[in-house]
Amino acid sequence: MENFDAFLPYLGWIIGGGFTLGALGILASFQTTRMKIKNGYPLEGMWGQSLKPGSDKETAHRVTLLTQENAELRAELGAMKDRLVNVERIVTDGGYHLGAEIDALRDRAMSGLKDKGEA
Repeated sequence: MENFDAFLPYLGWIIGGGFTLGALGILASFQTTRMKIKNGYPLEGMWGQSLKPGSDKETAHRVTLLTQENAELRAELGAMKDRLVNVERIVTDGGYHLGAEIDALRDRAMSGLKDKGEA
């Protein structure tokens, strides 16, 4: 009984705080729903089912455009992969290394000639 008497002066604040938190939760829920409607997101029910299916003409057109863009990007990615395969083949080809070795020998020969000319 003594513990309850210690809470009694604060009981109004505790109840008021509970009501305030409840009201803020409800307002936040309203705001979230308003923002979903404003930005075109589908609304969901309590168990995740769709309340407003988005099957209008604008959405269908948007899906068609995105599908076409996706196909174009996939084709471009395929072309880039082919190019990369060709570049890798050129770089790892033996002729490329041979050319680098010839250049290295030429550089060594030129530096050797300069050393002999200075002596």
